[in-house]
Amino acid sequence: MKKLFLLLFGVLFFLKGFAQGFDVKHSQVDIYISADGYFDVVENYDINFTEYKHGIYRDIQLIYDLLTEDGKQEKRRIKIRKIDVPSHKYEADFDFVQKLSNSLQIKIGDKDVTVIGRQHYQIKYRVYDAFLFEKEQIQFYWNIKPDGWYAVFNQLDFTVHLPEGMHSDLNAIQVYSGNTGVKTTSNDFDVNYNDGVYTAKSGPNFLSVPGQSVTVLVNLPLGSIKELKPWWPFWTDYGWTLILGAMLLIFYLIWNKYGKDDRVVATTSYFPPSGLDPAMAGFLIDDSADTPDLISLIPYWGSRGIIKMEQIPKKGWFGKEDTKLTKLRPLPADAPKYEETIYRGLFGIGSGTSGKEVLISSLKDTFYTTMSSAKMILKDQAQIYYDAQAKKMQTKTVIGVLLLGVLLFFFFLFFWGLWAALAVVPIGIFLLFMTVYMVKKNKKGNDVFSDLKGFKNFIKIAEENKLKVLLQDSPTYFETTMGYAVAFGLFEQWAKKFESLNLQPPSWYTSSTGAFTMHNFSNSFSDSISSAQSTMVSSPSSSGSSGGGGSSGGGFGGGGGGSW
Repeated sequence: MKKLFLLLFGVLFFLKGFAQGFDVKHSQVDIYISADGYFDVVENYDINFTEYKHGIYRDIQLIYDLLTEDGKQEKRRIKIRKIDVPSHKYEADFDFVQKLSNSLQIKIGDKDVTVIGRQHYQIKYRVYDAFLFEKEQIQFYWNIKPDGWYAVFNQLDFTVHLPEGMHSDLNAIQVYSGNTGVKTTSNDFDVNYNDGVYTAKSGPNFLSVPGQSVTVLVNLPLGSIKELKPWWPFWTDYGWTLILGAMLLIFYLIWNKYGKDDRVVATTSYFPPSGLDPAMAGFLIDDSADTPDLISLIPYWGSRGIIKMEQIPKKGWFGKEDTKLTKLRPLPADAPKYEETIYRGLFGIGSGTSGKEVLISSLKDTFYTTMSSAKMILKDQAQIYYDAQAKKMQTKTVIGVLLLGVLLFFFFLFFWGLWAALAVVPIGIFLLFMTVYMVKKNKKGNDVFSDLKGFKNFIKIAEENKLKVLLQDSPTYFETTMGYAVAFGLFEQWAKKFESLNLQPPSWYTSSTGAFTMHNFSNSFSDSISSAQSTMVSSPSSSGSSGGGGSSGGGFGGGGGGSW
């Protein structure tokens, strides 16, 4: 007797805890199946609120894991449309929100009004993609009352209306009720069939509590329901990949026409193009204003007697080596503006006298703004070698990629979901990055580029005998070309070729390394120029802080409801 009392108390406590202050006195669900591949649902609830509430909410599951007849897993997303709750205020997830969610919620009631006692609610909606198309039949499989309702159902009746002109019998319908997973047909319902309509009424002892469900399964003949297949199955799940592929293809076609340089044959050249300093040569060789391009001006100015460079040995155990630049004379009046920017950044404005000195270490965390400005000026002045039409197309392409990326993000989000939308982001970033290379040289640029490629190739493959001949004709050949080797990133390789030629190192560079041979010069200058490069672009660090048979609850229409 004591055990029975405790069991009864536990059941009442369970029902009280999950009822959320209301129970369903009677529910009538009417379903109208259309031969066009959807069905309409009309749910009626006579509810008794035992506490003041604003209303109820209805949850409907949208995504289901199915097992096909051939044993394959299938993920199915059903669609809910044409939602209506007559005579009540309600909120329902938009189609867009449904794409991002696993369930749909219909929230009924007014946040400013509470109700108590008997209330009636009617919910209408249309369901797509919720039929099971098998080899021998079509199944309508729906949870009339899903297990997620936080209320007790005292009476539940429902009807299933077949498409017009379709005939069936009681052998085609099974009703399941009770705990989720029950596979035996229910004895709680009296089921009848008449003229295309199944009618099911719950018995006098019916009671369905939270966690229990009522499910109907109707077998329909093949061909009776239209299967809403996409025109191409791949498009339904992966059509977004085709759109992104087309986006990449269009970008390539634009680049091929407006960004790809004309084929240039590199002619062997022993000297850089006349009138072209190493900074501009470095830009044109890779279409980019890099730090080595501007650093190459230091040996370029040294070879022209504009500056001299001295390696300062470290002092003490913890000292560091430094480099000193000394101004010997001003830049030529016709020097490019980017040269002026670097020169004035080093030696100041209006310092007309020679002898002014600057230590490279003093430029740390300050000179980077000058470098950044000079890079922009170098890029701007290099445009005389590029096709203006290609530049305009580059700007249009950047704008197009940004606008199309935003549109595709939301389009994919609506039709294919969040992961497809997120895929737009890396593709868009990649294309924006690639627009940097969507530049095309004009005839003047191609002619210069041909000479530059030839000269760069010579730096890589030059032989000792040829260098001896060049030095006989031009004793300062190494000095006048080393700046270009720096811009090309080939200085050490270039300098090594001169080590065995009994050549005196440049007089504008001094070091305290003892006997100053070409080998010592190469090592010393490489260290100095590398240190200068890292120091002149350093910036202050920012601060911050750290199918088949059925079962109860097994069909579509999962979800539930509650009060709020």
